[in-house]
Amino acid sequence: MLSEEFVSAICGAPLSSNTAIAKDIGIRCHTLSPTYSVKSTFKKSSVPVNCLAVSETHVFAAQHEKAYVHVYSRLRGNQEAFVAFPERIRCVTLAGDVLVMGTAEGRLMLWETCTGRLVSTPARHVQAVSSVAATPYHVLTGSEDSDIHVWSLPQLLELDSATEPEPQRSLSNHRAGITALSTSPSVSSDTNFCVSASKDKSCIIWNYQTGDALRTLLFPSFPLCVSLDPSSRAICVSCEDGALYLAELFAEKPLLGPQSEDPSTVVQISQPFGATQPDVGPASCLSLSYDGTMLLTGHPRGQIMKWDIAENKSPVELANFNAAVTNVVFISPFPSGKPTKAVNIIKPSQAERAYTFAGQLESCPTPETRFDSLLNATGFPQEAMESAVAAFYQPVAESGGDQELQKKNEELWEIINEQRALQKQTLQRYVEAKSSR
Repeated sequence: MLSEEFVSAICGAPLSSNTAIAKDIGIRCHTLSPTYSVKSTFKKSSVPVNCLAVSETHVFAAQHEKAYVHVYSRLRGNQEAFVAFPERIRCVTLAGDVLVMGTAEGRLMLWETCTGRLVSTPARHVQAVSSVAATPYHVLTGSEDSDIHVWSLPQLLELDSATEPEPQRSLSNHRAGITALSTSPSVSSDTNFCVSASKDKSCIIWNYQTGDALRTLLFPSFPLCVSLDPSSRAICVSCEDGALYLAELFAEKPLLGPQSEDPSTVVQISQPFGATQPDVGPASCLSLSYDGTMLLTGHPRGQIMKWDIAENKSPVELANFNAAVTNVVFISPFPSGKPTKAVNIIKPSQAERAYTFAGQLESCPTPETRFDSLLNATGFPQEAMESAVAAFYQPVAESGGDQELQKKNEELWEIINEQRALQKQTLQRYVEAKSSR
């Protein structure tokens, strides 16, 4: 059975003097299925909302109101590095092996964790960057100034660029600060989109490559966090009043596509699929499982709740950590397929001009030969046994050398037979001549 894992983080001091819960643990790695358990823990972190990023090998946690990022090794289970930056970090995400960070000064910073290269952009936002999202080719930044900038990731990482990085376009339909961003996994210019949540009580679905607003969703109170279904079929939103909303994009009245209404039509979302109790508080973070059937929410009173979206059952409390839960991130169950793995990170540096890539090869760069497959197999491989048995049923093929030798033998036998016939004819004439005398 496929196991599901997620990582959670807390922020702030303990809410009560509960000695059963460790006070110095800030990040926990959980196993959700087949049985829930806390797999590992990391200490000494206070992680605000949107400040946790998880890779196959590391956990990156920006610290509350500080210019620090704690880096933890998932392979070794300890804190690997303490990294300082020029400005306070307000949000982080990962684009492959690049940690993308938004700062309190409205700046965007990118840290190549395998080389130590640090790229910083000018302050294109007039207020702090509150949320950042990354796709294979783009980076999106949302700010408290209500604007969303779309950046080209290859342009940001370009070596020896003589010009300062500029956003490709700005999305500015919101009238208040951006609280969250979520992007679809598609990279096609026709099907990719993102969702932005704002304090103006709305969420907007964008085609961020063209800058078009595809649909505006209006809620009774302003959204705190938003998450897209892994298949981009629905949007899950948590609002300040404690309600959870699920907006299906392709229902009977689709919000997107050729059968939908005019994009300028605002859709009012008023029927929540669930609501939290007042003693739990509104969800400050949420994450959907990779099959889209389960939702996890983190709350300011320390609870992590599990919601069954498929059957719409009552929520179940998974854990209570006696501090505000600010981040819940599902770990992808799919292998990345990258040929290298970053076992150790390289601390960022802006002084270097020559960088060395540090990584571990996951596979041999040359294709596997038949000898490699035979060597790595246990016993005799089934393919080798089948080819050996089939060889017994096939007639032995004559080689080119045997055929040439057989041809020469036939030619010699023809010469011998001609000489025998000539000898016989000569002998017969001799006998006839002798008898005539």
